[in-house]
Amino acid sequence: MDIKSVLLLPVMLLASATNCWAQSTQSDQVIKVMTFNILHGATTKGDFNLDVIARVIIEADPDLVALQEVDFQTDRAKNYDLATELGLRTKMAPLFGKAMDYDGGEYGEGILSKHTFLLTRNVALPYTSGNEPRAALEVVTVLPSKDTIAFIGTHLDHLRDPVDRIAQARKINEAFADNAYPSILAGDLNAVPGSEPMNILMEHWVASYGYSTPQPTSPSDNPKRKIDYIMYRPADPWKVLSTQVICDEIASDHCAYMVTLELLD
Repeated sequence: MDIKSVLLLPVMLLASATNCWAQSTQSDQVIKVMTFNILHGATTKGDFNLDVIARVIIEADPDLVALQEVDFQTDRAKNYDLATELGLRTKMAPLFGKAMDYDGGEYGEGILSKHTFLLTRNVALPYTSGNEPRAALEVVTVLPSKDTIAFIGTHLDHLRDPVDRIAQARKINEAFADNAYPSILAGDLNAVPGSEPMNILMEHWVASYGYSTPQPTSPSDNPKRKIDYIMYRPADPWKVLSTQVICDEIASDHCAYMVTLELLD
């Protein structure tokens, strides 16, 4: 081997390793999923600016987004259908799931997707009389790899007393733990790691942060608590490639939380 070949060999090996890494992370079995509590379209400045919210999503470029605090034609949201408006701005397919009537319209969950929906369902979650109703919104979709997955977005009760969160966590397990397809659960769960609602969910779901220290997601100006999650089941076909907390102090009082997953063969 001449001296020129010796000098080129490390460069060729580096290029080869880089290409292999790029191929693995750009696989059509890799999916980026986000959860984002959008504060019913208001910003932390108290105004109403959907473009600020949309920009967070556009820059992150997820495949699927679970939205919480989503208004549908309420007076406070200027009679907008927030899921549809954000779908238009991000060029993603939108879906809204009602949890309750509110302020002349409806309030609940939203999902944005780069992929079309095969099936959708909205599951009402249990709640104590006088408290806010909650829901879990599910879509079944097909990835470019031709794999079918389920994606569920939810928002558990926010009160200090965890009684509703506990019942809602149990209902989520009952409704979705036997899904026929690999499933992802995303949302503002209003529960910290190690709490009873999280322990109930983790009987069937795997938290995306694994054994690492959970990254706080709230409040967006100085995150101190982990209450926004992405979980998956079953454990075997999923591999977590990265997790990211995306904090925009103006867009919402919550940070967005995004996880890149690979669906293994």
